[in-house]
Amino acid sequence: MTSSVLASAATAFLVLGGVGAQAAEPKSFLEGLRRHSMVTSTVPANGDQNPYAIVIAPVTAGKVQAGDVLVDNFNDRNNLQGLGSTIVAYRPATKQLHLVAAIPRNLPQCPGGVGLTTAMTMLKTGWIIVGSLPSQDGTTKTKGDGCLIILDAQGNVAGTIAGPNINGPWGNMAVIDNGSTATLFVSNTGFDVGPPEDEPPVVNKATVLRLELSIAEGKPPVVTRQTVIGSGFGEQADKDVFIIGPTGLALGKDGALYVSDALGNRIAAIPNAATRADSAGTGREVTKDGLLKRPLAMTTAPNGHLIVTNGLNGQAVEIDPVTGQQVAARWIDANKAQSPPGSGDLFGIAMTPSGDGFYYVEDEVNMLVLAH
Repeated sequence: MTSSVLASAATAFLVLGGVGAQAAEPKSFLEGLRRHSMVTSTVPANGDQNPYAIVIAPVTAGKVQAGDVLVDNFNDRNNLQGLGSTIVAYRPATKQLHLVAAIPRNLPQCPGGVGLTTAMTMLKTGWIIVGSLPSQDGTTKTKGDGCLIILDAQGNVAGTIAGPNINGPWGNMAVIDNGSTATLFVSNTGFDVGPPEDEPPVVNKATVLRLELSIAEGKPPVVTRQTVIGSGFGEQADKDVFIIGPTGLALGKDGALYVSDALGNRIAAIPNAATRADSAGTGREVTKDGLLKRPLAMTTAPNGHLIVTNGLNGQAVEIDPVTGQQVAARWIDANKAQSPPGSGDLFGIAMTPSGDGFYYVEDEVNMLVLAH
């Protein structure tokens, strides 16, 4: 596959950065990666495309084994955005892909229907929670408010979470999972977003929502408290990528929630994310511009650094969240079919259980890739 060849040729190229506060040069996690292996197509039997979220299963339950790599799809078989309704799982032990869930497109409890986003997690109790930002025609002209969908480990819909605080749940979730209770952090990018005009306005209404859950044995999670802890982030309708807004969420050891603010081209920090009772607005700026080119999905490496995928080129960027230093960037998708190479191809990202690499998706070829 052309993109695989290009990616393999380019992944040895590492860019070291020095953007942000000055500090001793930290060791780069990206520097230790040697290979990028395409492991499977993410297209299920119904033809859904455009893989978004990546989640590593924490437990064995139902159709899922611990260590399975769950991926959902945002587009349908006609490549229309906001109509994807499937979750698949790649099992590293067998190198096989299987279907976990095919959610009904017209789910009455979910305003506007189903179009699965990067907002997905699997809890220790086996419940899967996934975001929906739906469309009827593949554009924001027919966008619905969406919801969070609760699935059991067999892929059956067990409930939804909707309401005034939820509109276009979009970004990859950060999670604190204590078993009988859990806390979810999810960005919402759909408030007052209109159709994708030639120059759609930026609407500064995207939020970060904290949801506290109670999980009784054998029962679906129940929301016990909702708190908007971040607000005023930019969101924008887009003809090519449906919507642009805060996407990556990652918890730090200091209690901060790090947010990739795509339109601000920066990483922000919301302090005391698990306990605060109010909104921190758009948070404290950690780093901006430099190697960042519309930062999207985000995860935390074993060295405590943030690994962020770029939306406007095929690079992943490593950031020290303490100093704000942009440590390095690495080409993980150098497909020259896009300009710049890899532009618009990267979305989900998740560390391997062993912490020696990460999974990501190249959505232009509907492939799950392992960097290790």
